[in-house]
Amino acid sequence: MSIVKLARPEIQALHAYNAAEQVDDTIRLNANESPRRSTVGSFRRPLNRYPEVRPQRLQQALAERFGCQFDQLLVTRGSSEAIDLVIRTFCRAGVDSVLVTAPSFSMYRHYAEVQGANLIEVRSMPEQDFAIDVDAILAASDDTTRLIFICSPNNPTGTTLPRPELERLLQARGDASAIVVDEAYVEFGDHESTTALLDRYENLLVLRTLSKALGFAGARCGAVAGPASVVAMLSAVQAPYALATPVVECVEDALQDDQLELARETVAEIVAERERLAAALANYDFVQKVWPSDANFLLVRMVDALRVMRHCEDNKVLLRHFGGDLDDCIRISVGTPDENNRLLQALDTLRDRENG
Repeated sequence: MSIVKLARPEIQALHAYNAAEQVDDTIRLNANESPRRSTVGSFRRPLNRYPEVRPQRLQQALAERFGCQFDQLLVTRGSSEAIDLVIRTFCRAGVDSVLVTAPSFSMYRHYAEVQGANLIEVRSMPEQDFAIDVDAILAASDDTTRLIFICSPNNPTGTTLPRPELERLLQARGDASAIVVDEAYVEFGDHESTTALLDRYENLLVLRTLSKALGFAGARCGAVAGPASVVAMLSAVQAPYALATPVVECVEDALQDDQLELARETVAEIVAERERLAAALANYDFVQKVWPSDANFLLVRMVDALRVMRHCEDNKVLLRHFGGDLDDCIRISVGTPDENNRLLQALDTLRDRENG
């Protein structure tokens, strides 16, 4: 059965905005646009005209890249907008709940709170490299649980949920919950994207982004993939003209073969640097544990995390500290070889100071 019925009733009945018709080689006097083309920038499309309500060529290119059908994908302003759209579509304030694992990406909680949805939190298992406990998720889910977010690889732990466990969750929840798999970091691991499962599971939604592997964080472009009927609902909720013309054109350029090959080379370098950095970090006395990672970062437990943070900041190197259950941990994004060397040099001076 379809998870469309899980959506808020008013969203199921919602009609998309009826935008002014756009037809090539016509005089457009129907959209209250300026007739004078802007001289700012050198774009292929005129900026005095509205962009497409939904960028068709870009949608097709991203569907091909992410391994789904055209009508199974909605282009979004980063995967963060996709999170917001999904929660607003499925959750009634004060009634429905969102289940998240912890620790994980904080924006799931943020958008759930904005929508007024209840939050169910299931702790992962740090003693097992922060493995996600599917049995615990199933036990915590109830009749109100409309959405279950699985970040895989997970931010900030770098953990991937094994495919058999994900399928067990999809099968167990059936049409009771939509399972939202956030694959922002999938290119940095050895696991196939779960978009390969879209035709088998109607309760699966997959979030993708161009921010990480393609290095396009500043463009704010991502996507949500899922059943065509659900994608149509999400599209009705999304604002018209969501993607600006400059963004559409620069992302189209980024998806050309030469740029994708450069991105693959960059990912390979980052993965190699991740392993080099992990091995080097393990040699410091103040480093207690470096967790394995399928992402472009490492989670590291320190003897005194805040002291390491302050020392690195004094040496012009910024790291990330989360507090809470991870109070003794730091997340380190993998940089260029030179940037990673700068980090290790800073840690060398800290070690020398302690041993001096």
